[in-house]
Amino acid sequence: MDKRLRFMRDLIAPLRVPPGSTVRLARDHDPAWTGGVRRAEAGGLLGQGVKLLADYQDRLAAQSTAGMLVVLQGLDAAGKDGTIKHVMSGLNPQGVEVRSFKQPSREELAHDFLWRHQVALPERGRIGIFNRSHYEEVLVVRVHPELLAAEHLPAAARTDRIWAGRYRDINRWERYLVASGVYVVKIMLNISWQEQGKRFLKRIDRPQKNWKFSPDDVRERRYWQEYHRAIDDMLSATSTRWAPWYVVPADHKWFSRLATAAIVVTALRAVNPGYPAPDPAAAEQMKQVRAELAAELGGDRAR
Repeated sequence: MDKRLRFMRDLIAPLRVPPGSTVRLARDHDPAWTGGVRRAEAGGLLGQGVKLLADYQDRLAAQSTAGMLVVLQGLDAAGKDGTIKHVMSGLNPQGVEVRSFKQPSREELAHDFLWRHQVALPERGRIGIFNRSHYEEVLVVRVHPELLAAEHLPAAARTDRIWAGRYRDINRWERYLVASGVYVVKIMLNISWQEQGKRFLKRIDRPQKNWKFSPDDVRERRYWQEYHRAIDDMLSATSTRWAPWYVVPADHKWFSRLATAAIVVTALRAVNPGYPAPDPAAAEQMKQVRAELAAELGGDRAR
């Protein structure tokens, strides 16, 4: 195995949530962990990861039989936008699509909770990134159950069993996607209370970051414990063999970007896309066309 791939595999191993395990973020995952990597070396390692991503993306597009969905979750200021920007910087933008899911529209609320995510899935040969995702339906909606009223659910569905039902539906949907050739990579950026507060202060104090600030984000900090309980339950219930979760420490942006790149590279390596070989008729035609082009250009000079 390429030593770069071995390094990435070993780096992310402690971040994977074992299917069937019971997760407690506060107990199991340190938001400041850096896996022994020094900041001074992280830039070069990230550059290697981006190069590997570009190579795998090219092969994924050429083969065009599989797609990949990267689910990126995290509390406010966890670094989702910056992670997408830095990790995906070397990819061909024609082969990547980022979808950010905000408050559902009236049309989206008139459908089931997975509908708007189903229609946003990547095509075969492409990488899709969900900046927030269908998991908002068991996080934000669970912390604020009053949002269920807008979903027009039948009375029988509005019980405490709704969350277990949604976990089950999500697991089945993701299993269907993987069986259909859309591989699912799930990353939870895990930020601490203190670091989130510091990033909010930067958004207020630095004019160039004011546009990122929303008072609603600070108000949501009041529900920190409720969000963590919802995340714990979500990770425990939906980390599966076919779509496991990775909890990435997010207090150090340089490390969260490196770890995210390593997770996506490792997932693409498991898919192992390759350049398709032409069928014999196409290969013979290329041989003839090449001979004609070489003759036009003077034979050996084209070789």
